Amino acid sequence: MAVVLQLASFCVAFISTLFLVAATWTDCWMVNADDSLEVSHKCRGLWRECVTNMQDGIRTCDQYDSILAEHPMKIVVTRALLITADILSVFALVLLVSGLDCVKFLKDEPQIKLKMCYSSGFVLGVGSIFGLVGSIWYAVDVYMERSTLLLHSVFLGIYHDFGWSCWMGMAGSVGCLVASIALTCCLYAVKGDAAPSRRFQRTVYHPRTVHSKMYAVASRV
Repeated sequence: MAVVLQLASFCVAFISTLFLVAATWTDCWMVNADDSLEVSHKCRGLWRECVTNMQDGIRTCDQYDSILAEHPMKIVVTRALLITADILSVFALVLLVSGLDCVKFLKDEPQIKLKMCYSSGFVLGVGSIFGLVGSIWYAVDVYMERSTLLLHSVFLGIYHDFGWSCWMGMAGSVGCLVASIALTCCLYAVKGDAAPSRRFQRTVYHPRTVHSKMYAVASRV
């Protein structure tokens, strides 16, 4: 049961990490489309902005200024949080692979491997929090920007909406959180259920060993 739980957690963590990395480096965090003319479809990412012509399908992208240049707060914060989440998730995957029971690394040290699984779950949990905060921060800022346009009656056929990169970041963060819970709480419960049976076996066979020794001493006398 523990091996199945570890493998399932690894699969979820691996896919979620791919989602987080893809969300960080793709270019559709916010969609800015013109419904009235239906001429262009604009996607804004963390690193560049791309515009697609709806008539001929030509897509052009403009890179933002350098990282040291001044950018809106939502871009700076989301960049930092998503990159941190990517690094933590990748590091947690390395720890988890090393701690799997089906991997021969440290095969004679089951306690160390178990601690590595717990540690990877903790790191995944921290990374998921960074990813969720970054994605939700950006989504809330997009919503506030759209509400501001509506409030000032500037909403003239142009709408702002969350792009698929934003949704991918949220999905990857939630997946890492699920894997973290499985590796910390669920794995601890599974290992805890298996531990009493081993202790029971030791308590059953230990008195028999003592009685056999006493019988051997008595027979010698």
